[in-house]
Amino acid sequence: MTDKEEWIDIGSTEEVASIPLKSCKAGTTALAISFKDGQFGAVSNICNHVGGPLGDGRLDGDYIICPWHGWKFHRRTGVGEPGFEQDRVPAFPVKVESGRVLINVAAPSRRVKAPHRPHPLSRKPERAPGSLRLVGISTTVMDTANPRFSGSDYLLDHSLKAASELGADTRLIRLNDLKFRACEGYYSKAAQACTWPCSITQMDASDELDRVYDAFVHWADAVIVASPIRWGTASSLYFKMVERMNCVQNQITIANRILIRNKVAGFIIVGGQDNIQMVAGQMLGFFAELGFIFPQFPFIAHSRGWSHEDMENNVAMVRNSKELAEGAGMLAKRLLDLATRLIAQDEAPASIERGGRKAHRV
Repeated sequence: MTDKEEWIDIGSTEEVASIPLKSCKAGTTALAISFKDGQFGAVSNICNHVGGPLGDGRLDGDYIICPWHGWKFHRRTGVGEPGFEQDRVPAFPVKVESGRVLINVAAPSRRVKAPHRPHPLSRKPERAPGSLRLVGISTTVMDTANPRFSGSDYLLDHSLKAASELGADTRLIRLNDLKFRACEGYYSKAAQACTWPCSITQMDASDELDRVYDAFVHWADAVIVASPIRWGTASSLYFKMVERMNCVQNQITIANRILIRNKVAGFIIVGGQDNIQMVAGQMLGFFAELGFIFPQFPFIAHSRGWSHEDMENNVAMVRNSKELAEGAGMLAKRLLDLATRLIAQDEAPASIERGGRKAHRV
């Protein structure tokens, strides 16, 4: 605190005390104003983490919970919750005179941002030397205790085997084996609230989508996403994954930072019903937004159409099709060939002009 004084009236005691916590401005100073147990509190409205509006959060005892990512600060002192006392947001002197609440905006305490160990995913994306690397993402949902045949998984295995025979390193990630939370809409709170790494990944060490993030952003040169067709669209696990991938695209919007560079994507789509073009179109559109590049003929697909609900015959057709198996291998080769050229040229931009971006600052 300093000895300077600039007291600003923010309202009557009845008005200010009527709401336990709110955001307000005293002059040009953004504040989180609270009232509890007969005492007013005033701290900066800007959270230490990524600038969330503390006054829009809620109280947990004497601590304000940031509405963006749950960081906590004492409502009167600005000190972080127990165990995080080194983090502090500015606190401001408060007094009541003649039924009015006054804030001394000239005498805040000091903001202190304690060092936090960076998340492993936050490292700079740089391709490590070595062989080409291809990751396969299975989005099939099934009861693992009673497994069944999956056409998309079957063809994905063929792709990975072909890539391995071409000298590439491969990984298979089955989303069905991972425990990860659905997107919780941080972007709907504010664009800045959708962080990289994902807000959920940073807060929840048990969330296993970090394996997908690491493969897409850091490890792989090429990606194959395999999905069944479910009611005319991709699988539920596919959409659960891509909703969480918004944090990758959002870095372009809020930081002009491209995380996906010189990376190639392709798709395998298999279903008893039709609608291949729509499923492929969504996949191509979304992965293009992330920054992936596609070879000529970026997907292979199989469907027998609306009138063929005899799944036993559909399974047999996929399992016994030499053409589909060879097509899966050729898809892997097309991806690796393009990845080789991209890596050699290294021409992908690290940022892009505003006209190519999805959003702009208001």
